[in-house]
Amino acid sequence: MELRGADRLPRDLSGRVACDAPASDVETMTGECPINSDGTVTIVGIDEAGYGPLLGPLVVSATAFDVPAELLETCKDETLGPDLWKCLRRSVIKKPAKKNPRLAVCDSKVLHARVDTQYGVALLERAVFTFLAQADRHPASLISLLKIVCPHVVDRLSRYPWYHQAELPLPVECSADDVAVQCNSLAADLAKNGVRFRGAWVEVLCEGDYNQLVSATHNKAVVLFQQNMRLIHRIAERVGSRPLWIWADRHGGRMAYLKPLMNAWPEAEFTVLEESPEHSGYRITRSGIPWTIRFVVDGEACQMPVALASIFSKYIRELLMICFNRYWRGLIPDLRPTAGYNTDGQRFLADIDAIVKQQCLDRNLLVRLL
Repeated sequence: MELRGADRLPRDLSGRVACDAPASDVETMTGECPINSDGTVTIVGIDEAGYGPLLGPLVVSATAFDVPAELLETCKDETLGPDLWKCLRRSVIKKPAKKNPRLAVCDSKVLHARVDTQYGVALLERAVFTFLAQADRHPASLISLLKIVCPHVVDRLSRYPWYHQAELPLPVECSADDVAVQCNSLAADLAKNGVRFRGAWVEVLCEGDYNQLVSATHNKAVVLFQQNMRLIHRIAERVGSRPLWIWADRHGGRMAYLKPLMNAWPEAEFTVLEESPEHSGYRITRSGIPWTIRFVVDGEACQMPVALASIFSKYIRELLMICFNRYWRGLIPDLRPTAGYNTDGQRFLADIDAIVKQQCLDRNLLVRLL
């Protein structure tokens, strides 16, 4: 079924519409797989952290890789795509293991607090720094990390006393030697298999900005979808006319994404590939450039780029929560930190209530709409 989009493009908080990608330079088409002139395809994974909490930001991330076209053409299940864990098995492992020196890339919830460290971010941090190093990026602080992956959020942090001047030195828990070893191993594996890490893109919605969008849309699932679309816009602007194969973790129990996709890309043509309890897939053609986007249940277990995106999202949210807790503990030294989720978040709000009232803080900047 082919359809054409309508309505309007997603906008950022200032109302700016993202730019169209340039015209296509796709040179060949093998079956249903568009191939770039260098014999590669670009695959993207998207996932979030902090969708449900009462406190702290929502963070949505995307990671992208150029891979040899044959990986996509020969994969066992096109809905799940190529297995980068298998391709990069010399350097990457799907499940963390104490006796295995390879880099663990999997669902961030598995990695967070896996090791006994103060903040529980060591394995998340190791993966983030190892992959960023492949793009010659070496952030020394939280602000410098945000300037790499989400530069437009940096100025907005000044609205929040707990994030303002968030010069948290990095890395927090992972040793430079450990990262160096992982970097060398991953670089060799990527080169051997003809895979290129294109980078990470992140959208950070702090509490007040999140509330503004939820109030406007009356639906936090719509807000999450908008962040997904913004990430795809940003990647398309970066990679130009390359076709994209995109996997995103499914949003709750939703199966049908055609209407919001058509609203997001009004000038595009659409083909519905499938809409099932496990997968929802669509082909989008814009200015002759084909994209395939699939929303998959447990996407972080199916696609390594989705798992890596979940790691970036969780790591950045945890860094911001370190800043959040440090700010409040600076005012109330014996205050117990919070991860921001509902029950403990309510406890935390009760503990800081007197300070909030004393400082006349805008609760809309502090407490998220649920």
